[in-house]
Amino acid sequence: MLKSTSIGRLEVLVTALLFSTGGAVIKAVSMTGWQVAGFRSLIAAAFLLWVMPSARRGWTWRTLAVGSAYSGALISYVLANKLTTAASTIFLYSTAPLYILILGPLVLREPVRRRDLMVMVALAAGMSLFFLDIDPVMASAPRPLAGNLLASLGGFFWALVVVGLRWLGREQHSTQGGSVAAVVAGNLIAALVCLPMALPVGTNSSADWLMIAYLGVIQVGLAYVIFTRALGRLPALEVSLLLLIEPVLNPLWAWLAHGETPGLGARLGGLLILLAIAAASLVGSRQLAESSTTIGQ
Repeated sequence: MLKSTSIGRLEVLVTALLFSTGGAVIKAVSMTGWQVAGFRSLIAAAFLLWVMPSARRGWTWRTLAVGSAYSGALISYVLANKLTTAASTIFLYSTAPLYILILGPLVLREPVRRRDLMVMVALAAGMSLFFLDIDPVMASAPRPLAGNLLASLGGFFWALVVVGLRWLGREQHSTQGGSVAAVVAGNLIAALVCLPMALPVGTNSSADWLMIAYLGVIQVGLAYVIFTRALGRLPALEVSLLLLIEPVLNPLWAWLAHGETPGLGARLGGLLILLAIAAASLVGSRQLAESSTTIGQ
């Protein structure tokens, strides 16, 4: 049992590490955001269909509905990273629980508790700091305000995904099977949506294509495969807390690779968001814990 738990923790840490590299690598690719998003998702979908047979069955209109929300999260994540700092992108995505606490009672009939309201206030306060103190323009973040708005939209899409997976699980009595199909559907839809804006491709270096392959196969595909293995070994609370390493490492890689330094507002806002999510998970907020144990961006 101890060995299985230790392996599970290692798998979650590896997942968080792989997820966290997305921002820095996306910024390093010289292709447009639409091209990066489209090709990354196409490769990820192909990889997952190849290595996970469960992704090829159980598709319903509900799968496509959740996949559509996931495609919005995938596309927004890439486009936001091209415009604003990696720190702003990942932390604004981390405000998804704010929307989940609003959507939960409306869609899933889940009650909002008093401590949930306190978390909502903390998340909203952290989110506001990103817009009260916009990061300065820099080479790797040429349009911070537009990027922050896209990242906020991505956080909303991510909330729809989490709520959608819970809804899908209730209908199919299997959250795992539904989530695998939703991941593939989301990536395929994202690739189709991006295709018109991604063409013509033009001439790109082999390094660009290698980074796109890494994003699709490793940062999305392999990370998700490892993550699904870990979910069977650890409770949701521990997984959610371990995954908080991702938003900590994400800005670090962007700083090392691009010299990207977020402003004071982004640092304070990100810290407040992390503390709110960690505190909510520790006191047993089920919705927040489960929002950190689904599929990555």
